[in-house]
Amino acid sequence: MSVPVLDLRGVAYAYPDGHQALFGVDLHVHPGERVALLGPNGAGKTTLVLHLNGILAAGAGSVSVSGLPVRKENLLEIRRRVGVVFQDPDDQLFMPSVRDDVAFGPANLGLAPDVIEARVESALRAVGMLDFAARPPHHLSFGQRRRVAVATVLAMEPEILVLDEPSSNLDPASRRELAEILDSLDVTILMVTHDLPYALRLCERAVILADGRIVADGATASILTDAELMGRHRLELPFGFDPRTVGGLTPGP
Repeated sequence: MSVPVLDLRGVAYAYPDGHQALFGVDLHVHPGERVALLGPNGAGKTTLVLHLNGILAAGAGSVSVSGLPVRKENLLEIRRRVGVVFQDPDDQLFMPSVRDDVAFGPANLGLAPDVIEARVESALRAVGMLDFAARPPHHLSFGQRRRVAVATVLAMEPEILVLDEPSSNLDPASRRELAEILDSLDVTILMVTHDLPYALRLCERAVILADGRIVADGATASILTDAELMGRHRLELPFGFDPRTVGGLTPGP
């Protein structure tokens, strides 16, 4: 078995006001896996994600990335390895041009100009935005800005891509296009989402986090077709969507 690219063991965290957000979370994600992190609002999903690149530090337990502990002295390397794409692309885009935004991370690594340019071109090509390199980000549509936000992370050549609600606020065409882009990437993915059809489309494995604890971990299709489990944790499929008829699954009796 490969070393997990993400390895959380007994992670617990309480905010300064005393609210306990995580209770002994164990989660292991291996290279090449695509995992959907599901759960109702307030379950602790964002808190968990903020532990993956050291924005928050566990009160108990440990977090490591490809065997490297998430600690202060390792944060620069950890943040290269774990690329987080936030729900609002405007949280990540702040430079005068798309090219400048995508170059920002590699430049901070001290890479040579030709290496930076190669990374920028590769990342923008991967998300279909190379022709927009000279454009100011605020002139782009929301869907285009989200693609550029993904490119800013890809330019760092991360080992794992963490996506926070990647399909939110996208029109149907942009939603489909982003799914096709994510499908084409050769990178481990952890995707936080309330969009259950998107989870089924992109992730073969799903984890449910509820009240700061992992309560289910298995094949996405199996989890989404477990009506009792879904109902217990306030997860609802869109009206008329049947996971058993997607991806070769057949309806049960």
